[in-house]
Amino acid sequence: MATVGVALLGIGKALGFEEGIIAGAIISGAYFGDKMSPLSDTTNLAPAMAGTDLFTHIRHMAKTTTPTMIITLILFLVIGFNYETAGNVADVQIISEVISSTFTITPWLFVVPLLVIVMIVKKVPALPALLAGALLGGVFALIFQPEIIARIVGEEGSFSYIGFKGVMMALFGEISIVTENALVNELLITRGMAGMLNTIWLIVCAMVFGGIMEESGMLKVLAESMIRKVHRVGSLIATTAATCIFFNITTSDQYLAILVPGRMYADVYKKRGLKPENLSRTLEDSATVTSVLVPWNTCGATQASVLGVATLVYAPYCFFNIISPIMTILYGYLNIGINYYPKDEELA
Repeated sequence: MATVGVALLGIGKALGFEEGIIAGAIISGAYFGDKMSPLSDTTNLAPAMAGTDLFTHIRHMAKTTTPTMIITLILFLVIGFNYETAGNVADVQIISEVISSTFTITPWLFVVPLLVIVMIVKKVPALPALLAGALLGGVFALIFQPEIIARIVGEEGSFSYIGFKGVMMALFGEISIVTENALVNELLITRGMAGMLNTIWLIVCAMVFGGIMEESGMLKVLAESMIRKVHRVGSLIATTAATCIFFNITTSDQYLAILVPGRMYADVYKKRGLKPENLSRTLEDSATVTSVLVPWNTCGATQASVLGVATLVYAPYCFFNIISPIMTILYGYLNIGINYYPKDEELA
């Protein structure tokens, strides 16, 4: 969302679409990728809390995620064919020409994301893979965009000095690249890691608040009162999804919305003869995706800051995020795509 998403937001504006629709489409696609990527933190956290392995979790999650994404694409396709815009393709062509004249555009730049994909396939841990991607991005910027790096630094010096300082400035602080097109200028402004500090303070406060609620037992009391009313598989999955959404709203952090219900419901699922991947999928289908719909949640605040679109403006168009918990609950009540323990294994 902070890279391709920002660029697509500018293209959508040039075509005359409302910001809310564009942001909703960007977030829907980004969260689809986030759920299905072995590099994603939440995709690793959910199976760890439920007690299953990563790739079993991803395969099982594809059963609900694929139809959800198909429905999302159909909805945006309908909007695209029926939406009257004030912009045109010529505006996009102008943006493309300005970017081409400012940057060196070459297929070699695809090497960086391809190497990250290779690391995913090789099951490299998430943090080293993400760090490698960021560092490779800096190296490729030095190779293919040296003039841009020099412009960012704004002073003379040796290549090593200019290169190091320019890359560090781009990673950490606020930079802007000025062109003759005002819309492109908006796309080429970034606040770096420093610009995310206010959101990080919110994340820290949310996790402290959520941790107090968990350790004091308040969350457990609330959840246990809900568990007592569960009698069927469908109602168990629905209750799990509702609990995750409740924690997203009250604790303001998606990690706690995965971690706490994961701990609470793990034994309940096993006693009902349900394999742990059912729980991990429900955690992802409800906790991960709905966090971005809550304005005071760390995810909602982050994406509103990154895209510059208020949470309540884009939320109605995040079809993937809205449909995901509904889909997982529907699968539960219809008993579709549910993995059970064999009877002998269940008793053991």
